[in-house]
Amino acid sequence: MLLFTPGPTPVPQNVRNAMSDETMHHRTPEFEAIFEKTRKYLFDLLQSDEVVMLASSGTGAMEAAVINLCHNTLLNINSGKFGERFGKIATAHGLGNIEIKNEWNTPAGVDEVITALKNNPSIDAIAIQISESAGGLRHPVEEIAEAAKALNPDIMIIADGITAVGVEKIDITNIDCLIAGSQKALMLPPGLAILGLSAPAIDKIGSGKGYYFNLATEIKSQRKNTTAWTAATTLIIGLLEILETIERDGGMEKLYEDTALRANAVSLALKALDLHIYPKTPALSMTTVDDENASQIRKILKNDFGVNVAGGQDHLDGKIFRINQMGLIAPYEISWVVNSIELALDKLGRRKYDGAANRVFNDSYFKVAK
Repeated sequence: MLLFTPGPTPVPQNVRNAMSDETMHHRTPEFEAIFEKTRKYLFDLLQSDEVVMLASSGTGAMEAAVINLCHNTLLNINSGKFGERFGKIATAHGLGNIEIKNEWNTPAGVDEVITALKNNPSIDAIAIQISESAGGLRHPVEEIAEAAKALNPDIMIIADGITAVGVEKIDITNIDCLIAGSQKALMLPPGLAILGLSAPAIDKIGSGKGYYFNLATEIKSQRKNTTAWTAATTLIIGLLEILETIERDGGMEKLYEDTALRANAVSLALKALDLHIYPKTPALSMTTVDDENASQIRKILKNDFGVNVAGGQDHLDGKIFRINQMGLIAPYEISWVVNSIELALDKLGRRKYDGAANRVFNDSYFKVAK
């Protein structure tokens, strides 16, 4: 079965091998050396002033960011399930919450964010997805962050990059907290979250908030190449292996180029089948199609062609399907996916199979990737 859901993504064999070695105790010089090396890679990846790893899902990192960086009112951008989650976290902790809510295919605009900030001076942090994976949407986070900082230099910008880190180069100039998760472009099992923090964020964290998710406690420990609580040793070993693999394969810039090239080729191939790309500003992390036969297409892909793609949630359940573009994906695998979609449309009587998807994909991908 080809796993093409936008998380969890497939874990490369060499990473599985690295994680299957003997269990290592986290309070040892051997593991501290691995931790130190991994941190150095993460500083290069995130380009932040500080890096924190948490034994947690991405939601744990979202909660840690909100409780440590928002002391009054959070403005969250809700264009999907995960943008909505930021607001629920704020409310759960008794923080004020202002929400900008759009349809799941619609990005936030700079003007509406600035208007919200002017109308609500108590807002001291903004939480937004870079790539909102509920619908495959890309928000203009960098532009929003720049405008917000121009209005209020002290406001904290929390950017969920869980399906963006490792996918594209992110300008963190005005971002105070960039969140990543293990099971996306970093090609690991779920369970490890990462936060890249700015110097102003570290200042605002101060002595920190909460207990397990107290970022001040973690920063103090992780600067000594250990963790405050039990480390996700196996996942950190795997993270080091995948970061070294990316470096051997040409580095992050090559990974970004390959991802963008692949995402564009898939989009063109699906449009050649008269399929519609759902988000108004598509993220590079996944290709999302809205279609009346979305559930049937997913079922045929899985049962007949061994391809597992994701569907939608809530009001998009049965109305979209999402194809992963994150990580190290072999061209022949994604070529099989678009070919299978064309075959599925033939089975549904939508269009006669003529190989158009593969022709367009190959023309777009291989003529550029030289």
